[in-house]
Parts: sequence; structure tokens; C-alpha cells
Amino acid sequence: MKLYLLAGEASGDVLGARLIAALRRRAPGLEFAGVGGERMAKQGVDSLFPMRELSLMGLLEVLPNLRRLARRLDQAEADILARRPDLLVTIDAPSFTLRLAERVRPKGIRVVHYVAPQVWAWRPGRVREIARRVDRILALLPFEAPFFEAAGIPVTFVGHPVLESGADAGDAARFRAAHGLGPADRPVIVMPGSRRGEIRRLLGPFGEALRLAAGAVPGLRPVLPIAGQVEAAVRAGTADWPVRPILVTDLADKHDAYAAVARSGGAGLIKSGTSSLEMAVAGIPHVVGYRANPITAEIVRRLIKVRYVSLVNLLAERELAPERLQQDCTPAALSAVLARLLTDPAAGAAQREGFAAVRALLRAPEGLPSEAAATAVLAELRPAPGLAAPALT
Repeated sequence: MKLYLLAGEASGDVLGARLIAALRRRAPGLEFAGVGGERMAKQGVDSLFPMRELSLMGLLEVLPNLRRLARRLDQAEADILARRPDLLVTIDAPSFTLRLAERVRPKGIRVVHYVAPQVWAWRPGRVREIARRVDRILALLPFEAPFFEAAGIPVTFVGHPVLESGADAGDAARFRAAHGLGPADRPVIVMPGSRRGEIRRLLGPFGEALRLAAGAVPGLRPVLPIAGQVEAAVRAGTADWPVRPILVTDLADKHDAYAAVARSGGAGLIKSGTSSLEMAVAGIPHVVGYRANPITAEIVRRLIKVRYVSLVNLLAERELAPERLQQDCTPAALSAVLARLLTDPAAGAAQREGFAAVRALLRAPEGLPSEAAATAVLAELRPAPGLAAPALT
């Protein structure tokens, strides 16, 4: 039995690698091929082409690369049809992966899409197109299943992978010792994004916000977990920050940083996205800031159907973590919220209290997200002999 997995960005690479590992524990004879990054490569997937070519976001970022993306789409289609896998698992990156699914599904390839497209947020009419492209969706958020099922798409809620990320398992003392933090130092998590466009738009305002907040918070020390593809840009962009940052590239060090921040009454200054859920799992109060390209932002503003951009706030159904977006994403506005979280214990406590309910909503009944996803994928392979999904233990 052969599975073809296609991930389009770093988060999808993590999901793909965990899914492969869980599947191997259940069905060791499965074969894997596809497109992924370093983590999927460690699980034995020799990527058809570099995954980073698909990690684009926003209209102006995609347009200059349309010709290359079209070639990669043709290449992936040809590879899938030549291999004839028993199942194609497309992972997030819907602009690319669902176009691919649309091409190969009519030619007899069954498709499971992992991570429900966020059309519920801004393009609900597109759900009918998705119904023609996939056989099942593996959803990360509990409210997504009813939305897609109403359009006739089978959905399995598998839970959010942040629950098995290790974000709540760091060692605070180890981090403070490794980076020479004294008792008076107040570490603050700063996450301006993992894409070059996000870094370009957010690093400046975030840096100035930290400078302003440092005036009210003695000992403030920014900690920036950075992904490899933007490491050079982050190092260059923070070189002249008046508040010297700690740059973290190792995953274990990142989780140790979370623990150090949480245990010292610290806070986070982050972009919207999965990072807000990481903060909720780690127990770190935070403010969400985001600036998209102005043209992209105007298009999205006209289409968006939800009140919040932060997943924490969507799940809580209220602004649990303050959002400062587009024209409101200014150094002064960000620093005001950050300073309040660092100096007013009640402000931080209110967020931490709300995080417990959010974390409960992220867990599926079947167990860990990767195990629940593996169970759902194996069920799509039935009635192949010898591949019935065993009960979770």
C-alpha cells in the first residue's frame, strides 16, 4: 500500500512527519512518497522538489512565482499519476494542494486533506468547490466539522497538533542558566512569523514596541524563536535593537524559553496563527499583532466573516488575547498591552484562566492528534487486508 503526502510549509512538514510515524506504528508495510521538508525526510520521504518553493503567502508574494508554481503543480500531478498511490494526503497549503487534488481525484486518486481550509473565516461559498476535490477532511478545530459536513464533506476532528508539540514541557531553569538570565530579567517571547514577508512587515514594529515597553519594565529581555529559512533576516533585523534579544533556533530551547517566560510572569508579543495556540498551551499571556500587505489586507477585510484572527480568541469566542491588526498594529499600541501584561498580575491571570477552556476544546476524543489522524487515514484504506486500524490504547 502506497501513500503520497504533500506538505506546503514548515507546519505541514511537522504534521506529515508525525502522521508517517504514527502510521508506521500501525501498519509497518506502508510505503510513502511525496513533497515535504526536513522532518518528513527523516521519516523517509524523498521530496519531489523543495517544499520551500510552496511557502508563499499573500497576493503580492504569490504573483511573481505563478509560473514556477504551475510547473510544480504539473510535476506533482505527473508523479502521483505515475505512482498511483492508494491515497493522497494533502496537508494544508490549500492554494496549491487543493488545485492538485482537483486534478488527480477525477483520475481515480482518493484524497484526504489534512487541516481544514479556513473558508469558514472568509470565503464560505468555496466549500462547494472543496467538496468536489476531497474525499475527507481531517480538521484541527472542533467547530470546523459541522461547517464542512453541512456541505456533504466527510470530516474527522483529530485535534490540534499543538497539544503534542511540547510547548508545555520546557525547563525554565535550564533556559535561564543557558542564557545567563538573572533573577531580575523578564523574558518576553517575540514571534514575528516564519515567512520572509511577515518578518519584513512585523520585525520593525515589534522591535520598537519592545523598546517602548522596556521603559516601564526593567530587565525586559526579548526571546525570538526563529525558523531556519528566516534566520538570516531576523539576525540582520534585530542587530540594532536597543533591547538585546536572545535568538533561539533549537526546538528544545524554544520550549525551555516558553517555560521561563511562563514561570516568571512574562508575556508574549506574537503574530496571529498557530503561535497563539502555543502560547495558550504554554500558559503565556500575549498580545497579537499582524500586518499583511495592504492590498491583500483590503481584499481579506472585505471577505472576512469572523470577529477575530487569533485562534485562541475564536475558540474562546471573545477577545481573550488583545489583537492589534493592520493600522492598529503600531509600536505604541503593542507596547501598551505588553507593558500591562508584564506589570499588572490580574491582566495576565485573566488570560491564563481562559486558556484552560481553549486547551480542552483542542483535544479529540480519540487521543493525540497524530494518532487520531493515523486512525482516520487507515480507515480510508479499508478494506485492504491487514490494514484495519487497531483500537487506540
